[in-house]
Amino acid sequence: MVLTGARPERDRKRPQKIRSRYDPRDLKPGLAARQAATRLLAAVTESRASLDGLLDPAGGNPAFTGLGPQDRLLVRAILLSALRHLRVIDAYIDKLVTSPLPEGAKALRQLLRVGAAQILFLDVPDRAAVDLAVSQANSDPRNRRFSGLVNALLRRMGREKESRLSELISTIPPFPDWFVSRIQDAYSQDANAILSMLSVPPAIDLTVKTDPEGWATRLGGTVLPTGSVRIARPVGPVTDLEGYNDGAWWVQDAAASIPAQMFSSLDGLEIADLCAAPGGKTAQLALAGARVTACDQSANRLERLKGNLSRLGLEVSTHLSRAQDFKAPEGFDGVLVDAPCSSTGTVRRHPDIPYTKGPEDITRLAQVQRALLDHAAGLVRPKGELVFSNCSLDPEEGELMVQGFLADHPSWRIKPVDASRWPGMEAAITELGEVRTHPAMLSNDDPAQAGLDGFYAVVLTQE
Repeated sequence: MVLTGARPERDRKRPQKIRSRYDPRDLKPGLAARQAATRLLAAVTESRASLDGLLDPAGGNPAFTGLGPQDRLLVRAILLSALRHLRVIDAYIDKLVTSPLPEGAKALRQLLRVGAAQILFLDVPDRAAVDLAVSQANSDPRNRRFSGLVNALLRRMGREKESRLSELISTIPPFPDWFVSRIQDAYSQDANAILSMLSVPPAIDLTVKTDPEGWATRLGGTVLPTGSVRIARPVGPVTDLEGYNDGAWWVQDAAASIPAQMFSSLDGLEIADLCAAPGGKTAQLALAGARVTACDQSANRLERLKGNLSRLGLEVSTHLSRAQDFKAPEGFDGVLVDAPCSSTGTVRRHPDIPYTKGPEDITRLAQVQRALLDHAAGLVRPKGELVFSNCSLDPEEGELMVQGFLADHPSWRIKPVDASRWPGMEAAITELGEVRTHPAMLSNDDPAQAGLDGFYAVVLTQE
């Protein structure tokens, strides 16, 4: 196996003898980070492991948690870039070899993907990316015999990227076929724009307690139709920004802020927030004057919710329980169900999702959502409102699931939302008065400042 257009093997210099054993203490600076990135990329694409879980600072993969802060940032950047552009990267690799990589050479492909992500999409010097990839190949018995190929392929990729990369991006679908086909089936005219935006890192949106215009001025951002403040990505941690320690705002995608705004009224009403953690919507409800009961089945997530609300100076009642087991004979004036879902609407933030989820997960999760909706309906007092939402782009988890609920519960109906509440967001309101956002909305000359998470939300009420 050789590179297309590469020199014959006999014309190359004889490779230097490689040591058979390596002491981790002798690793080149940056090599451990590349090794970790390669291992975690394999875990996502081969074992369908969640990237969030792998990169959790406390309980994540030891290959990641054992790194220093700067190396962790690099690993995260490599993985996000690789997953956002994996189909393009694979196509580029395949174009540069005369025959396909051996089927059993999975470790080689992962190594090449990590090197290519740095060369094509990150601000890493090509020479450093190539040198560390070759060192990584030499340190792995599975890849040692391919070190010459790694060197030649990545060097050539660096030389030719200016002429080849844009063509590949414009012709290669960015995500797996199952995911692309479902977006195309659901969104037809908007599908290509949605798929294109899903490869662009998202902006940071803040929900502010008061004075959006003032906070936009302080933080150099803009106010969105939802009332959120969108800011450029800061150089340092978001927690270093003005107002964080004072509890003046919290990070929440603009689309995620809509469901809690869909109740007709909240001040003084009793509202249950099922599946509440990490608490962004809970905070909105409490800030609007509701007496909130926040329910979640995870003790750790519920503690995180309490910590978030403590920083914000907001108080709610909390209840540790599965949402479908939560009982309240007296009922509530309103119930919010932000249901667990495939999260396909958040692929800009979580590009592992098309590789860790599949159509069977969407069908399974839609059944879970339906069970939650059936249970939540029994918690709503007469004349009360039930807001259902999730961050899936797939109608099977949204519009179609709700249609099934209404067919089985004839006393319930959709209460159309008033589009005038979000001027400039009229395209997000369906003919039935539901809310459906997607990443190609809120266009901007700068794609990194455009778009929304994909969300479905609806208000249901009884006749």
